[in-house]
Amino acid sequence: MEAVTLKVNGMSCGHCVKAIEGSVGELNGVETVKVDLAAGTVAIEYKSEQVSLEKVKKTIDEEGYEIV
Repeated sequence: MEAVTLKVNGMSCGHCVKAIEGSVGELNGVETVKVDLAAGTVAIEYKSEQVSLEKVKKTIDEEGYEIV
């Protein structure tokens, strides 16, 4: 199990939280996704043998948010 916290720009409301937690949470191998709006971060726990960090980042990018 891998754990990573990404700094993400563009998140500002509950919709942002639902968009990211929903889309990333649906990826096979992602165990937990926690958005912290105040800190501008997304904490993710995932199984690296099932999903790559690049796939997680791409999914966040596709939702319209910028990973710093």
